[in-house]
Amino acid sequence: MEDWELRPAVPADVDEVAELRAVVLRGDLERLGRFDESRVRTRLRDGFVPAYTRVIEVGGVFAGCVAVRPEADAHWLEHFYLAPHVQGRGIGSAVLGRLLGEADRGSVRLRLNVLRGSAARRLYERHGFVVEREDAVDVFLVREPAARRGRRTELLSG
Repeated sequence: MEDWELRPAVPADVDEVAELRAVVLRGDLERLGRFDESRVRTRLRDGFVPAYTRVIEVGGVFAGCVAVRPEADAHWLEHFYLAPHVQGRGIGSAVLGRLLGEADRGSVRLRLNVLRGSAARRLYERHGFVVEREDAVDVFLVREPAARRGRRTELLSG
């Protein structure tokens, strides 16, 4: 796997992140009949919070992003996009592994949503996320921190 790193996002990253979102989501949104060339970028720009966002760099070059937004009962994993040229190299799993380790150390439940039919769902399920609910467009997943998952397993087996 290539060397990668996470760095804090800055406001100037918004255009590059919005463009990546449009590229990465296009196929799934078109399949669902929901792709809009302008809206896909505007939604990201309107919700971009650099304080919750990290940029993924591979070889010192922008290659993706991920945001973790805190809420009262969980943190939302959002805007996890990797440029197509670095997908399939284990970087997404490695980044997710780091984020899950941080969540486990803080005993934080994570939530996210993926578009129905998205290949990303398999990645999340391999890392312990389970379906919480679905609607016509999205699948909502949740992952309990390791300490709670362990307790739940003990209760079920005991």
